[in-house]
Amino acid sequence: EEAPAPGMSAELRATMGDSAVNAAKAVGYEGAGTVEFIFDAETNDYFFMEMNTRLQVEHPVSEMITGRDLVQWQLHVAKGHPLPANQEEINATVKGHAIEARIYAEDPDNGFLPAVGKLHHVRYPEVNGETRVETG
Repeated sequence: EEAPAPGMSAELRATMGDSAVNAAKAVGYEGAGTVEFIFDAETNDYFFMEMNTRLQVEHPVSEMITGRDLVQWQLHVAKGHPLPANQEEINATVKGHAIEARIYAEDPDNGFLPAVGKLHHVRYPEVNGETRVETG
């Protein structure tokens, strides 16, 4: 996962964001969630894929570039409070770039089903205000 999407114009990002908000409004949803699209880089067309009324595992990339705690926001909204900021306010705080990488144990000889085994070596980056490491 990566944010902001490389090579995507601010105009296209805003248009896709509007489409995501409109999808949520169309079903009466208010709160934290995720709308996903499939993007065709050759035509710049995008297509609705799914909407989740929850945060997804990839949410830390958004948190890193906005400085916002989306889990805290989701709990805040669940208690009946309004979102702490609107999309324009969030967009105004976007800075930097974030990439999320996940390591999975899968067996390629068995249809990439989950597998167990020993991890013989791992080295994490130094954690600071610009790096986030989560394990578990």
